[in-house]
Formats: sequence, structure tokens, C-alpha cells
Amino acid sequence: MITSDGLEKLGFTPNVDFVLQDDGEGVYIKEWNIASPQPTEAEIETAEAEWKSENEAEQIQAEADKASAVSKLEALGLTDAEIKALSGGL
Repeated sequence: MITSDGLEKLGFTPNVDFVLQDDGEGVYIKEWNIASPQPTEAEIETAEAEWKSENEAEQIQAEADKASAVSKLEALGLTDAEIKALSGGL
């Protein structure tokens, strides 16, 4: 499937380098506005998978960092209310 995330992962800028459209039969590249060759659907799908993997890894790390911070604040003796007040709702 053609996705904006896949194309962005390949280094292209949405609404500048390309325009996507879906008329009900799936997403396609409506406009390709640069001299670089248009990537194949397989290349876009591979890039999309890489983007998802990286994004998931970043989310997992952010959750681990958050849990570590809360644990350290609790170890200092802060209450749950105090931690929430400091963090905006960790």
C-alpha cells in the first residue's frame, strides 16, 4: 500500500514532492512533482514497515523512561499526587 509515512521515510515531502489521493479504490500517487524516480509500491511498503518499527521502538523507550522517572521520584519520597503535579499527569 502506498502511504505518506513510507514516502516520507524515503525522504520525500508530502504536498511538495508528491500528492496522494484515494478515490475509494485505494491510495495512489496523484502527483509526482520532483525529478527523482517515483518509488515502487514495494519500496514504499518496505519504508513504511521500517518507519513503524522505529516509531514503536521510540514509544517503548519513552514508556520505559517515564516508568523509570516515576520510580526515581517515588524513591525520593514524593507522593503520587506530587508526581502528577510535577509531570502534568505522568
